[in-house]
Amino acid sequence: MSLTIELPEEQEAALKVRARAQGVSAEEYARRILDRDLKSADPPRRHISDVIREIMSDVPAEVFERLPRDGASEHDHYIYGSPKKNQ
Repeated sequence: MSLTIELPEEQEAALKVRARAQGVSAEEYARRILDRDLKSADPPRRHISDVIREIMSDVPAEVFERLPRDGASEHDHYIYGSPKKNQ
């Protein structure tokens, strides 16, 4: 496959400088960078609610029943031991 990319002059100059420092052509340097980027591509991102739902699906119902009802509003109390705000 052949691909032509139009670059601004400053990017083209930077590409040539980096390629020269690596001892390769600008084309080879760009090919290496693209190859490295494609190999390290992250899997598609998921919404955080989907991740939480998946993690929490393994938690038994009885564990949820033991959680304090005011856990959201009094999280500082349960995490850090601060006095409760609404007693």
